Amino acid sequence: MTYTTYDHLVLERHGPVGWLLNNRPEVLNAMNAHMRDEFADAWLELDADPKVRVIVHTGEGRAFQTGVDVSEIASDGVGMQRYRESVEQFDLHFTAWHQHVNKPVITAVNGICAGGGFHWVADADIVIAASDAQFFDPHVSVGQVVAMEAIGLLRKMPFEAVMRMALVGRYERMSAHRAYELGMISQVVDPPERLREAAQDLAETIAKNSPAAMRASKRALWGALEMGLTDASRAGAQELVSMWGHPDQDEGPRAFAEKRDPQWKELGPEELGRGFSRDP
Repeated sequence: MTYTTYDHLVLERHGPVGWLLNNRPEVLNAMNAHMRDEFADAWLELDADPKVRVIVHTGEGRAFQTGVDVSEIASDGVGMQRYRESVEQFDLHFTAWHQHVNKPVITAVNGICAGGGFHWVADADIVIAASDAQFFDPHVSVGQVVAMEAIGLLRKMPFEAVMRMALVGRYERMSAHRAYELGMISQVVDPPERLREAAQDLAETIAKNSPAAMRASKRALWGALEMGLTDASRAGAQELVSMWGHPDQDEGPRAFAEKRDPQWKELGPEELGRGFSRDP
């Protein structure tokens, strides 16, 4: 499959792993309006590729992502107003979660992750980071409100750690090791140069599992965040039952007993693309 050529993003596939690369290294991968629009299409393109089982998102250069391009906001006479309608209606399309991506998504943080970059940390299924990664949220330091990204992080981290980052702004940076201690990320990769190798290895390990079972599991666990315990457990039970009768449910135990790798059923066209709903 030949991917679309984007101006500010690069799509690649290595084996069963699709890669989405932020590609504005000259501005630390800050997101201008055009890049924002490209994300919406890029996520869906990788999600619809039947050869991709897991997606890794990272950045080129010395930063993962540093939020909205402040230079564009300050100089084009439109500023943040261009985003007003989409934000007011919460009609956003630049993360995997926004785009209902049903495949496992790994965010691999290289270097600096600041401000809006936390969208992709909060909305990924798994986050790993290079040992020299640095995290900080400068919104209040440039007169902006900390909201959506930090609210997403509250699912992963203690409230006070998120609040401290929100209020201290650009005047304090969190290390990768501290982010690991607080639960923001699940792995620190050292040396930093091994980040992409580590992400590929992790993604290939995940890709060994049943695509259908992972899809249902992702739907159950993300859905649980929208509900109370009883409702979430009830909805999870439905996802569990949804696999009964699926070929993978028989193939998994059979392959285990026969001491061989399982031959999973590939996702059908109806299951690719926008197959994951975040709504309960």
